This record gives sequence, structure tokens and C-alpha cells, in this order.
Amino acid sequence: MSDITSFGGLAASGASELFQILRDGRPRTRTELADLMGLARSTVTLRIEALRELGLVGFVDDVVSTGGRPSSRIALKSGSKVVLGVDIGASHLRVAVTDLTGHGLHSTTRAIEITRGPEAVLGAVVELGAELLRESGRAATDLLAIGVGVPGPVEHRTGRPINPPIMPGWNGYDVPGYLEGHFDVPVLVDNDVNIMALGERNAAWQNVDDLLFVKVATGIGAGIVSGGRLQRGSDGVAGDIGHIRVHGGMQAPCRCGNFDCLEAVASGPAVAARLRALGLDARTGEDVVRLVESGDRDAVLAVRQAGRDVGEVLSACISLVNPAVIVIGGSMALTGEHFIAGIREVVYSRTLPLATQHLQITQSSSGLDAGVLGASILAIHHAMSPQRIDAMVLGLAASVAG
Repeated sequence: MSDITSFGGLAASGASELFQILRDGRPRTRTELADLMGLARSTVTLRIEALRELGLVGFVDDVVSTGGRPSSRIALKSGSKVVLGVDIGASHLRVAVTDLTGHGLHSTTRAIEITRGPEAVLGAVVELGAELLRESGRAATDLLAIGVGVPGPVEHRTGRPINPPIMPGWNGYDVPGYLEGHFDVPVLVDNDVNIMALGERNAAWQNVDDLLFVKVATGIGAGIVSGGRLQRGSDGVAGDIGHIRVHGGMQAPCRCGNFDCLEAVASGPAVAARLRALGLDARTGEDVVRLVESGDRDAVLAVRQAGRDVGEVLSACISLVNPAVIVIGGSMALTGEHFIAGIREVVYSRTLPLATQHLQITQSSSGLDAGVLGASILAIHHAMSPQRIDAMVLGLAASVAG
């Protein structure tokens, strides 16, 4: 083992700074790193050794030598450590173990109603998470962090759900505390649509700094990425577009107590209710998707109208945040172009051309995996942050000194 007893003094501005450079995955020599950081090679070597002891970086194949001894290159070891991504839905639970780039190693899904309460649902998370770690051959020490998405507002600072309308028994529940008690790693919790925005951007739009991810399923919400940063708002409810009133909603009651909210007229259950009134067998958003896929005319027309209703609200959102891309996800997005065509129809007719000249409106490429992928990215951002790397280096130095 290398002598790392002097690493503690380097933590705040040393190893973590070096690690942030290597996060892009590109291999670099010690000389390149020294030039980038303006430091002596000996100092850079010490910091590399600290990160190697943590298992975060390693040597890769030698570069072509220009004479003399070839230079070794150092790069991120993305598979050395893992995180857990957890997507908790109204009636499902998805858990995945991923490497430090967000690439999935193992995943699983279980049907469970969120109304069963936090201990039942989080107990299932613990069970599935431990099972996935075993299946991927990972020890508990390989796990760096856990990201969790829940279908309701979250106080981001504490990770506690705040008055979630479809999550009885969850208000103020210490979700991070429960999971940290079983896995002994940091736990990050956010609204499900926010993490979907992170997942979709990482998977398909890494070079886009202004993006809206719109989930249309049992509920409707939007994750807002502006200037490259996820926007949560002062109380964590930024993007709650499901409770904006839609004109011509025929006084449809919403679970929030108001009428004609977007969710009450364009969500999966709302469209299913409209079709049920026409005599069709439709109870859920999945039933709507099935009817559209079978070519049912009434279902296609209802989905197209739901798209128009969503487009009405998005027209105002575009004028406020001017996104380059709007990604449509959730179960209703599985109806394909019928739904998205309705959105485009209204957006492009009601929004100024200046705001839509480069706008793309597209279906999610991640599909139903967007949430669990985003939860993994949330965990990775925290696990690989300068503060966490500093803490890991200091912890390693303390353990060696002890």
C-alpha cells in the first residue's frame, strides 16, 4: 500500500480538483495533468496515488513514446465503484445498480402501491438493492451513494416528501435516514420528474443546457434544466404544471380541489375516463396506450386532444424558459406521434417563432427507464462532487494514520 499519511493536507484543493478533471473519462499523463493544474509532477503523483487507493482512478495502456520510457496515462475507473438508482412510482418500484458513468449493470422492477406507506416501499428498496449488489458481485464498500425519485414534492435539503397528494403516510418521512440506516451511504431524494430530466439529459442531450422533461402519466409534471442546472424553485415545486388551468376543460374536477387542471383533463386516467364514457374498456393510461396501438379511432382522437391540452400549457412555459428541447415521457408518451402531434400543433401555432425556431419536441429515448437512470445520475453527482472526494481522501488518511 502507498504511503498516504500526508494526503489529509491535500484534500480541500488537491485530490478532488484532480478528480474533477479526470471525470470526463479521458486518459491523461502525469505531465498533462501537471500542466493543467500548474503543479509539479511530484505533487500530482501524490494526488493520483490518493485517488488510486480509493479505487477511483487507475493506469491505462501506455501512450506512444517519442523516445525513452513511455508515459503511463491515468483515467477514471468508472466500474470500480457503483451507485443505486431508485424510481418509486404510484404503483411500481424500479431499482438499478450502475457504474460511475450511469451505465446500468443490473436492474429489477416490482409492482407495489405507494399507498402501502414508506416502510413497506422502502423495505422493498432495501431488499432489491441488496439483491442487485449481490448479483453484480459488489461488496457493500463498493456502493458510494443512492439516488431516489418519488412522485411528489420533496424538500431537497432534507430529502423528505412535502404534502405529496398521492403518497399518504409519506409527508415529512425521513427517506434518507431509513435507507442510510441499511446501506450506510449518502442518500439523495428528489421529485421523480426532476430525476427523469437528469436521466434523459445524460442519456441523449448532454450538450443541451436548456431542456424541459414533461412526464404525462397518472400525474403531469415537468423537470426544468436551465443554464445546465436543474431548477427546483424555492419550495421544490418548480415544474408542477399539472395544476395549471386549461381552457375548455368542461369543469373536470382535480384531486387538488380545483377544476380543469391540466392533470384532470390530459393525464392517463383522465383520457381513460373520457373513453370509458364512450363505452370503451379503459381504466388506466396503459389501457389508453393499448387502444391507440390497436387503431381505435376514439382513442386516437382523445389522445390527440390531450396533446393539445398539454401544448396549451407548454406554450406559456416556452415563453418563460425558452428551452431548446422538450422531451415527452411517461406512459402517455407511449402512444407515440398521436400525442406529440397534438402538442406540436398548439405549441407552434401559439408561441412566437423566435422561441420555436430551433425548438425540438420529441419522445423520451429512455422510456420508462428515465427515472431510474436519473436517480443514478443524482447519486453520481453527489458521490463524485469535490466535497465527497475530499471527505473520502480525509477518511482514507485517517484510517491509515489510525
